[in-house]
Amino acid sequence: MQRLKKRSEFLAAAKGLARPRGAVVVQALNRNDASMVIRTGFTATRRIGGAVQRNRAKRRLREAARLLAPLHGCPGCDYVFIARAGTGSRPWLRLLDDVEAALISLAAELAAGRGESPRQEPQAKPETAS
Repeated sequence: MQRLKKRSEFLAAAKGLARPRGAVVVQALNRNDASMVIRTGFTATRRIGGAVQRNRAKRRLREAARLLAPLHGCPGCDYVFIARAGTGSRPWLRLLDDVEAALISLAAELAAGRGESPRQEPQAKPETAS
């Protein structure tokens, strides 16, 4: 697995699918490239709490993703795990269930062809009057 680190990568994933489950929101985007690598990113807003609470929530999400993304994630996809208010204090097994349920749900939709990366539509040429 690789990490998402640039803001543009997080913004691109936000345009894909999203699944809120319990104490986590997981966003997914199919990159449509030949790479079979799963890339993950993690974020926690200030609404979660101070730096200590945000860091704890992200550490827990990183470990859950490390365990579950290779099993339930789709190769060639980007995943962003967003901490919610209860992420830092949620019992570990329930947090794992939340992440697993979100990944399974997203994998089913990605396999069905939804969640593609946004594509530019070809511009229609304006017709000229003859």
